[in-house]
Amino acid sequence: MSTISNTYCIDANVLIQAWQKYYCPKFCPDYWKILDELGRQNRIFICEDVYNEIKKTEDDLYDWLKSCNIPIKKSSENVIKCLKEIYQNPLHLKLVDNTKNRSLADPWVIAHAMNEKAIVVSKEEKITAINTEKVKIPNVCENMSVRCINDFEFIQEIQLKFSCSL
Repeated sequence: MSTISNTYCIDANVLIQAWQKYYCPKFCPDYWKILDELGRQNRIFICEDVYNEIKKTEDDLYDWLKSCNIPIKKSSENVIKCLKEIYQNPLHLKLVDNTKNRSLADPWVIAHAMNEKAIVVSKEEKITAINTEKVKIPNVCENMSVRCINDFEFIQEIQLKFSCSL
């Protein structure tokens, strides 16, 4: 693994999609061991809102998350100040989809990353269409000067190497 000491704030979709799809612990258990170790080293964390989003499913991912070493950060006064700063831009109000009760943790992920001077790791992609009212985590991160990468870029940055066996 890399010796770079960046800290990463992980979005729920990174964990959920990895668990359900391409890094399922049945065939890629080492990925989860590495995330656990990165958590123990305080190199990755999730905010309490991401934890609660995963908790709603009460599945194996939630069970793993309860027992792993990934820190779960609670919102502090400083995080709330960062959240207020995010919402000073009226476009950022569209980050949460209130009608579908989706993306509730998204602004908190960014606020925690701002507070911790961390890099956001999210599966979301930046919206580049001019005629849309949608806004995603990468758009807000860019506006707030917070670095945002996807999980594959994260894997490259930490210099994770996969090996396969029968």
